[in-house]
Amino acid sequence: MFTIKEVSEKLNCPAHTIRYYDKEGLLPDIHRDDHGNRLFEKRDIDWIRLITCFRATGMSVADLKKIVDLALQGDETIGQRRAILEAHQAEIKRKQQVLNEAFEAVSQKLEVYNDIEKGNPEERFLTYIGELDTTI
Repeated sequence: MFTIKEVSEKLNCPAHTIRYYDKEGLLPDIHRDDHGNRLFEKRDIDWIRLITCFRATGMSVADLKKIVDLALQGDETIGQRRAILEAHQAEIKRKQQVLNEAFEAVSQKLEVYNDIEKGNPEERFLTYIGELDTTI
């Protein structure tokens, strides 16, 4: 069993965040000692690590709560849990596309600055930006 301090250090996740996850019902069946302190098992740590990954991708606490509530109902809810994750994955892919385009624009602009410093004009970047959206 691990204390909240140990889990916090192990996962590099603030203790107040772990307490928040518990308060929101994302950590079912957390054990407590005689003084009411949370005690975590390896499976709890693994779940917190997964929650942290999901949150990093923008998944809402509400969607995480739905997944937890469905998981507590048993394997017959796997399809519903899968649907939540598939919808979230599609949103991540959409955001990744936007980020990829933005990254490419930044990279192109940096090349422009390099060209300008070498005495070359900025026209190539303006052509690149114009090609991104042909509907204008």
